[in-house]
Amino acid sequence: MSQPASVLDAIEAVRRALREEPRLGPGFALSRIEMEGDGVLALEGNVARLAQKKLALLHAAKVPGVTEVIDRLHVIARAPADDRHIRAQMRELFAQDGNFSDFQIREDVAEGVVPTAFKPVTGGAAGCIDIEVNDGIVTLNGTVPTLVHKRLAGVMAWWNPGVRDVVNGIAVEPGEEDSPDQIEEAVRVALDRNPAIEAGQIKVGVRGRIVRLTGLMQSGAARQVAENDAWATFGVDDVINEIEVRP
Repeated sequence: MSQPASVLDAIEAVRRALREEPRLGPGFALSRIEMEGDGVLALEGNVARLAQKKLALLHAAKVPGVTEVIDRLHVIARAPADDRHIRAQMRELFAQDGNFSDFQIREDVAEGVVPTAFKPVTGGAAGCIDIEVNDGIVTLNGTVPTLVHKRLAGVMAWWNPGVRDVVNGIAVEPGEEDSPDQIEEAVRVALDRNPAIEAGQIKVGVRGRIVRLTGLMQSGAARQVAENDAWATFGVDDVINEIEVRP
């Protein structure tokens, strides 16, 4: 059955919006762009970087006629790793980070079984985080006391080179009102905690949900790591990286 002209026009408008975003690059392509309902657009495919995933979702959502975007985009893993290895790496990250020293961290032990069973790997009363890993996709659930904890947990999941996607379903209890200041604090904490970079000379500014990074770093690789942390922060729509590289 042929699709209505309005649907085809909307899909073409999405393709055009993606082509016109210079940060996606001329070789950027998705395996599937399709309307699955009235205003409901599905994006599917593998992308090279988290920035590409989030930019594609951002621009698709802005197209007239699109009211909802279904995210089926995954980032190509930086290094091959099975789910058991990813789970072990995440266990170690949380155990070593003082922000989660008084949290109960649990991991799935019944992959593919519904409901998923969890076993505690650390204990504490300040909050609880459940970690599920399935085909390189990490799902985080549980409860934490602040938005900073929720956001930092999500960023830390992306530090594992075998991760293809992170679904952050952690609840904040009691609830906190979100704001640019909340996002700025979370990005700052993530940069400071990332062992791969020296973040002392990075400045973070946030307007709305757009993060601007400025300052100095000693390599282009470190500059990219800092940008990745900003993109990985829950609630960030765009990142402007103005960090200068001076070896």
